[in-house]
Amino acid sequence: MAKVSPGVYKKVLRVREAYPFDIACLLMRFFGSMLNIGVVTMITLSGYSFLTAGLSSSLIALSIFVVTPRVSKRIDERGQSAVVPKAAAVSLLGLAVLIANVALHGPVWPLFLGALLVGFFPSPQAMARARWTYLIRSGRLGEAAPDLRTMFSYESVLDDMAFIFSPSISIALAAAIAPVAGMVCGGVAFAVGVVLLCTAKSTEPHPGWSQAGAAGNDADIVDVADAVADVAGDGAAASKGALAEGAAAVASAASVPSKSLLATSAAVRVLFVIYAFAGSFLGLFDTATVSLSEDLNSPDFAGAVLMASGAVSMTAGFLFGMVRLRAPLPKQLVVAACAVGLSFGTMFLIDSAPTLMAVALLGACTYAPLLIVANGVCERAVPDARLTEAITWLNAGYTCGAAFGPTVAGALIDTFGTMASFKVGTLLCLGMPLTAILCYRVVKASILPAYTVVEEREM
Repeated sequence: MAKVSPGVYKKVLRVREAYPFDIACLLMRFFGSMLNIGVVTMITLSGYSFLTAGLSSSLIALSIFVVTPRVSKRIDERGQSAVVPKAAAVSLLGLAVLIANVALHGPVWPLFLGALLVGFFPSPQAMARARWTYLIRSGRLGEAAPDLRTMFSYESVLDDMAFIFSPSISIALAAAIAPVAGMVCGGVAFAVGVVLLCTAKSTEPHPGWSQAGAAGNDADIVDVADAVADVAGDGAAASKGALAEGAAAVASAASVPSKSLLATSAAVRVLFVIYAFAGSFLGLFDTATVSLSEDLNSPDFAGAVLMASGAVSMTAGFLFGMVRLRAPLPKQLVVAACAVGLSFGTMFLIDSAPTLMAVALLGACTYAPLLIVANGVCERAVPDARLTEAITWLNAGYTCGAAFGPTVAGALIDTFGTMASFKVGTLLCLGMPLTAILCYRVVKASILPAYTVVEEREM
């Protein structure tokens, strides 16, 4: 059923062409991972209310949900180096408005304006995975190309690294130096990452690269048909004409502007819903964890729980990347979603610090494998050249849920107490396995055949 390969990451680490864009995207991830908690910390430490901080954080999440997938769509259509600097400039402008207004103790409304502008943040997770997919499937790496599943596992580890360390760094800097110090540091890291990414043009996917390769392959078939027609005469003319029309159709399809993947891809919609459930119950869980820690008069315990669960998730993702499963991806998605839903679904049992830690660590063991499988499903369900937009829609689903979960948790905690929020969180957890099971056939029908290397052609 499965094969374990401990040395699978060697191929990933040997791809030196990936170092510049992976370092760049890691720096950009640090900024993205500290956005919500960093902005809340900066605003509250500067004397503004928690309501103002929460609204600012929610506006960032809402803006990312609405804007970032459209930024990624433009990236797929025009290229990373053409779009990322402009989107990053708007996001940094929003950050500058936030920092300046907080430093000057200005009115509330500029905070909301800055939060909306920050949402133009381009997705580093999606761009890194798109570059890896381009390197592997274009044949650039030859026999040295790592497996796509290994690559997704490796990138998941980098995601967890940013998730574990950047919020803590942001809070520590804000508390030790100045309220704005954490977000200033994040903004600098983001800007440096953008510059590094845009200068690493040798690994940048060309817009429509996979369609161009397919069109080129069909053109080769037409060339062969020409030769056959010359030899066989009129008998092969009809076949030649049909092949020529097919090649023209492929080339035309590559040049036609496409609609949003959320509207055209059933698999992306299913994964969006699964990620939305994940964001909602994890947002609720994190908020309830902070509340329970305060109830226990040990506020530092919340940070310990979140860091420990992040470390376990990173380790689980690293180990999962070594396993080669023979089960089809749609079945893997169902199993992974059930594992996450059932493990975090035990949160209704939480009534103390030890049970909180136990549930957090149990759930962390299953979360990274779900993300890896979901990314694999996404990669097999959409055209290669639109992977940036597809993965960004998944992240947007998580962001949408993350904006909903803490709001529900806050209302429940204020009205009924912390334990009530954990019980409602259990119901949200069940949404993931139910969605995966009910939509199994939809995902299965959306999976494209196993990939073949797309040869690059001179344009």
